[in-house]
Amino acid sequence: MEDTKVLEPKISKPHGLQLLREMILIRRFEEKSAELYSEGKIRGFLHLYIGEEAVAVGAMQALQPQDNVVASYREHGQAIARGITPDAIMAEMYGKVNGCSRGRGGSMHLFDASLRFYGGYAIVGGGMPIAVGLALADKMQKRPAITACFFGDGAVAEGEFHESLNLAALWKLPVLFLCENNLYAMGTALNRHQSNTDIAFKAAAYSIPSASVDGMNILAVEDATRHAAEIVRNEECPLLLEFRTYRFRAHSMYDPDLYRTKEEIEEWKKRDPISTFQNILSNQGLLNDADTAEIERFVEKEISAAVKFAEAGEWEAEEVCFNDVYTPRSL
Repeated sequence: MEDTKVLEPKISKPHGLQLLREMILIRRFEEKSAELYSEGKIRGFLHLYIGEEAVAVGAMQALQPQDNVVASYREHGQAIARGITPDAIMAEMYGKVNGCSRGRGGSMHLFDASLRFYGGYAIVGGGMPIAVGLALADKMQKRPAITACFFGDGAVAEGEFHESLNLAALWKLPVLFLCENNLYAMGTALNRHQSNTDIAFKAAAYSIPSASVDGMNILAVEDATRHAAEIVRNEECPLLLEFRTYRFRAHSMYDPDLYRTKEEIEEWKKRDPISTFQNILSNQGLLNDADTAEIERFVEKEISAAVKFAEAGEWEAEEVCFNDVYTPRSL
């Protein structure tokens, strides 16, 4: 594939507003999560997706219900875009049993088998071999599905990246590898952990087609992913897309964010995927102030309901805390 660039293609108003609504929902969910974390309502680690919303929402448009999705630890955006409700995600981050992983996974381990959303993995690159396994299972059972695997640029430095691409190519598996290159592996800049910073080019070593995409442009993401997913689905072969994006917040809530300048962050904020897309819609006559206000009201209601759902949820009963942790030994 050649690098994909999309400027301002014509889209329908319903589809445009849907994309905008989902991005704003993710943004407001993450902002509320940061607030609740500061209040001590959410514990553990918290990695926010603010700035990268176009990748999750745009890419998910190309996937079908029977497809598998595997994500990394910064997966709130993908989970929402896939259809896991804000209620179930917020309850999970509270550690409540009505969470999508029954309160046992937390922020980094969101899971919903009914939506074929198979995590959320805290280990960098840990989801990649699982994605290969899911695709292999589908191929062996002749199921018409592809597996989309999201991972960050930091995962490219892990052995699992190379092993997974190699096996996917060798066995001709329908895996769509989706790299969210936000330029930093935790606090390490891309050019400090990769001798070749062209991540898409690395796929050539395994004879896998690839492309680099503007991850701040939701229309570019959607177009590239639809094209890539069609190839993977029809030809039953792997493909890699590198989305060049940026996170506006620190790596996690514990991160002092001292490894980059405020000027760099502000420069990237000029390419905010939400405001950029709002301008595109407005220029095409598809968005007005009333539309924006309606979306914000909808999102505010969703977030408020999610917090109430989490607050009202129950903790796991003490007597079942060890269920599914240890297997009883037969006497």
